Amino acid sequence: MEYVQLGHSGLEVSRICLGCMSFGDPQKWIHSWVLNETDSRKIIKKALDLGINFFDTANVYGLGVSEEILGRALKDYAVREEVVIATKVSGQMHEGPNGGGLSRKSIMHEVEQCLKRLDTDYIDLLYIHRWDYKTPIEETMCVLNALVRSGKVHYLGASSMYAWQFQKAQYVAQSHGWTKFSVMQGHYNLLYREEEREMNPLCQDMGVALVPYSPLAAGRLTRDWNSDSKRAQEDEVAKRKYDNTQEADQKIVERVSEIAQKYQVTRSQVAVAWLWSKGVTAPIVGITKEKYLDDFIGALDVCLSQEDIEYLEECYIPHKIMGHE
Repeated sequence: MEYVQLGHSGLEVSRICLGCMSFGDPQKWIHSWVLNETDSRKIIKKALDLGINFFDTANVYGLGVSEEILGRALKDYAVREEVVIATKVSGQMHEGPNGGGLSRKSIMHEVEQCLKRLDTDYIDLLYIHRWDYKTPIEETMCVLNALVRSGKVHYLGASSMYAWQFQKAQYVAQSHGWTKFSVMQGHYNLLYREEEREMNPLCQDMGVALVPYSPLAAGRLTRDWNSDSKRAQEDEVAKRKYDNTQEADQKIVERVSEIAQKYQVTRSQVAVAWLWSKGVTAPIVGITKEKYLDDFIGALDVCLSQEDIEYLEECYIPHKIMGHE
């Protein structure tokens, strides 16, 4: 495993981050393809054995079940100081007022709940999961700073928003002497490159780490276009993201396959190697089978030429903005 500093922070993380959205209770969550605790623990253990020290979850994943599973597994398999736990708040956790969002009340309550579910004294990296149009950003950044000062949170990140929103949040923090965001978790892969227009250059200029989710476009980059899977059948979010540009996207998927054959590697390794070539710190990989972790580790040995990169990017067309809602 290779390790790298997380943006302008001194925190060291593995070049691969294990996403934990696939861990939960299939009977209680909107996605029936999520893994139960027994199967989830196998993947977490395998990740640790391979040297992955970076784990990404959220309060809303399985309405807290993902955090519980991750917390128990890390308690059994790892030394707390050697792993980096990232979680997120803002998602709707219950009906009625203050069930979500980024108000002082919501953030303070949800962080306490995250700590309990993860069974830890601190969160290494806390993300705001989305922009909250109802809460002044000054209120949000103030309470996030207070959490860092208290030691309950060590670093801050943001996920999926417009570049002007991220810039505004950073300015508010800087103007008050508060803690700024060190990480941007955006929606970024070969089939969705809208982040390249403004967000990625902004982050690179600021020294903010890029830790994108959906690096394989919900699996579309890893299989033939007409192949099927349980997730492909049921993941309505992924369908909204990718089904409107199928003709152009299919050409890209075919080229990923060509490059994979050229180097005798897998398609997922090509997709991840491309992300690293674009300045990504650590893509978040969500998996449902242990064997896929070996696949991602193998991507560290894949080096794409500039010609390969241009070939993979050539067929891309503008996409509707997805993920900021």
